[in-house]
Amino acid sequence: MTAVEIPAGSVELSGELILPQGAKGVVLFAHGSGSSRFSPRNTYVAKVLQQHGIATLLFDLLTRAEDQDYERRFDIDLLTERLLAATRWLQNNPATKSLKYGYFGASTGAAAALQAAAQMGTAIAAVVSRGGRPDLAGKTALINVIAPTLLIVGSEDFGVIELNEQAYALLKCEKKLTLIAGATHLFEEPGTLEQAASQAAGWFSSYLS
Repeated sequence: MTAVEIPAGSVELSGELILPQGAKGVVLFAHGSGSSRFSPRNTYVAKVLQQHGIATLLFDLLTRAEDQDYERRFDIDLLTERLLAATRWLQNNPATKSLKYGYFGASTGAAAALQAAAQMGTAIAAVVSRGGRPDLAGKTALINVIAPTLLIVGSEDFGVIELNEQAYALLKCEKKLTLIAGATHLFEEPGTLEQAASQAAGWFSSYLS
């Protein structure tokens, strides 16, 4: 594990880059509102991806001071800018510049992942959303996403399922919407996060190799 500082405009974002030997791709994690690079759910998914030979970058989209401002947590444009800054950092890093890139977004982070993917075009090989709000990416971004996109939602996450279905209908890329039986929004039910991580690992393995 390498602790990193990612320049993003006037701030630096703290992160952790884990690069398994022989990795073909790297997944950047965009966490949800009120979360951080230490999110236990994202950390778990990252470990599963690493076991599949995929590098991971977990980083804070907001500084500690910014995270105190509740509205910033829902500033999708700002979160997208930060994700793009981290992507550019990876593209300029000798250890990762030759890898394929993927985005994993949770909650509001999924909207940032899709907006960033729309802007990056073919530079992003795959996107996965877990319990995400892809609808917040907006129609223009959704119809412009090229990267194959997997939306994972809990079957008991009522309200969010419908928002994912609306976003799914707008996506023109290769896409899949998967419901994890018995899961609510945070995938806290036994075995549900494991299923979501397995689905994500399969998706990324297909497109990052």
